[in-house]
Amino acid sequence: MDFQVVVLAGGTSRDLAPLVSRELPKALLPVAERPVLSYVLDLLEDSNLKDIIVVVEEEDPEVTTRIGSWVSSAYADRLNVEVATVPEGVGTAGALRSVAPHLNANDILVVSGDLVTDVPPGAVAATHRRHDAVVTALLCAAPVSGPSETGVSSGKDKAKKPGRYNIVGLDSTRQFLLHVASGSEVEKDIRVQKGMIRAVGQMEIRVDLMDAHLYAFKRVVLQEVLEQRSAFESIQRDVLPYLVRSQLRSEVLGTGAHQEEDGWHSKTSAENILTWMSQHLSSSFSGFQEHLPGSNNPIAVPRTHKCCAYIASKSKYCVRLNSIQAFSDINRDLIGDASHISGYSFSAQNNIIHPSAKHGVKTTIGQNCMIAEGSQLGDKCNVKRSVVGRHCRIGSNVKILNSVVMNHASIEDGCTVQGSVICSNVQLQEGCVLRDCQVGAGYVVSAGSEHRGESLAKK
Repeated sequence: MDFQVVVLAGGTSRDLAPLVSRELPKALLPVAERPVLSYVLDLLEDSNLKDIIVVVEEEDPEVTTRIGSWVSSAYADRLNVEVATVPEGVGTAGALRSVAPHLNANDILVVSGDLVTDVPPGAVAATHRRHDAVVTALLCAAPVSGPSETGVSSGKDKAKKPGRYNIVGLDSTRQFLLHVASGSEVEKDIRVQKGMIRAVGQMEIRVDLMDAHLYAFKRVVLQEVLEQRSAFESIQRDVLPYLVRSQLRSEVLGTGAHQEEDGWHSKTSAENILTWMSQHLSSSFSGFQEHLPGSNNPIAVPRTHKCCAYIASKSKYCVRLNSIQAFSDINRDLIGDASHISGYSFSAQNNIIHPSAKHGVKTTIGQNCMIAEGSQLGDKCNVKRSVVGRHCRIGSNVKILNSVVMNHASIEDGCTVQGSVICSNVQLQEGCVLRDCQVGAGYVVSAGSEHRGESLAKK
């Protein structure tokens, strides 16, 4: 399809501390025992998008080396992947600006490396091409967050709550983006261009859609915007809103026609506008209706470019791993309702237990659980809706509910782990209790201690 792909893989995200580190960067964070980056790369491969630049935001070269080594071993002879490093803190637009000289295809697909979805990026690319758009954004139903059962002491389930997502304005066909603003930027009023409303007649405002951070861009326009707008740091907050706002203006593509935010400039006569349109615009720009100054006849107002939306059906799964809660949610979903994405085969009991895993007598492993290679559980354990990584050692009378336990963890007799994330090589000594906690790699939790809502990590 002559698309180049840029995967923004991040680095050691502070939002995911203490789960990530120099030794375990975000791109390699295990989700259902697979690095989260693998879900995006597999999806691109399925859409035959194989020319990929993975951008790592990190100043430590060892992090880039780790990611590059994993990609080389996992996708040798499958994908053409180049791993590039940009400084920390440059933002998504800054990361794109850094690799822009290496982009030469007509169209660029930009996707966040923390996206877990079954929406085919090829469908977004095809929509982008069909409408000859400068940008096409993937929008998905806003996911709800929180487990359906938490195992908290009260026995009551936490209510699932949707987050705050973009305010999106769509045309009547729901194919074109007319307005976009971050939910955090809007308090009481939504301000919309008058010219846009006059042009389209009506606009549908949606607050139930998530920007999935998967975009198709026309390369020449993207490079021009990044070069001219050096202060832009974010694709979502800066680049996309700018392209959407300027659809009825000419500044992006430098056509020379002048239009104000709220309509045509008062000094521009209708005759001059008609002349300019006939000389510069093709019929593909028609579709918006506007009354020009001094005229009662509606004519097609030119769009200098088109901004499109690809709205995934509600049956599709689409979540970004951008918080600890999202990490827990995605792990649970991929061994539950979204198990088709993980690629694993489930047993008759609707769980995944590696043949090399062992457990003692009267140990219960419930539905939607995963016990990975080489792990051992003692007697009378109870595991529900949880992932237990490779080569873990679990004692007797241990309860693990709605949790993620990474590789080589040790959990001694009588421990209770609820709604928590236990990183690799952690040791939970006998009888400790963790509720809604995160325990960083290599940490030792002392015997008999109780922790609720804490982040425990080595200093």
